[in-house]
Amino acid sequence: MEFEMKERYDFGDLIRVLKILRAPGGCPWDMAQNHHSIRQNFIEETYEVIEAIDNEDKELLKEELGDVMLQVFFHAEIESENNSFDINDVTDNVCRKLIIRHPHVFADKSAENVEEALDNWNAVKMKTKAQKTQTDVLNSVSKALPSLMRSQKLQQKAAKVGFDWESVDGALDKLKEEVAELEEAISENDSSHMQEELGDVLFSAVNIARFINADAENVLYNACEKFISRFSKMEQIARENNIVMDGASLETLDGLWEQAKK
Repeated sequence: MEFEMKERYDFGDLIRVLKILRAPGGCPWDMAQNHHSIRQNFIEETYEVIEAIDNEDKELLKEELGDVMLQVFFHAEIESENNSFDINDVTDNVCRKLIIRHPHVFADKSAENVEEALDNWNAVKMKTKAQKTQTDVLNSVSKALPSLMRSQKLQQKAAKVGFDWESVDGALDKLKEEVAELEEAISENDSSHMQEELGDVLFSAVNIARFINADAENVLYNACEKFISRFSKMEQIARENNIVMDGASLETLDGLWEQAKK
């Protein structure tokens, strides 16, 4: 299949490149892929976009957005080969969705602030998705989301209909209650019960994040980064004091950790 080399390529060129790669005589790897085999690639590329955003690296962001775009086009091309839909159908669908869900821009609804705009969006979404009950709304939250993100979205949607604490105090009390139930399950040495109660503790902790206007996923991300930073300092202190961490007592390691925190 012929392809013209250019100084600058566009959307149409990306489609043509994919078709060449997946056509007979193309790339064996690209030809062998299906939706499921490249599913993880999509997830990884999305997180790499997030990392570029967090680092405020515009050149990397440009590159990683291209990688995500490739995944979108790849999945669309697979369906195009099956005569199901193509990238133009995907574009048509998202344009229609944006127009329908913004009645305050493209129709006669009004929205004076962000909250009213979101209310319009959610009302149209509920109608177009045939969501008749609030349980339908909860079930619409993707099960493929990271569990912290999914928990927070579920709680936000439940709060919309008044199923919520009046303040963070109620959420804190609930967390303490769940911790007590986890302690009881641990004392019973019941594996399934321990896991269930631990899940309740995590879910309750996410609820507190919502009350303090924090993103639970981001909060835990920052906690991970803080742990790595302190562990690195801990190793440095151990080296400076000729302490071999592997095999050192827990008391020694705790002492190093406290020094690292300071």
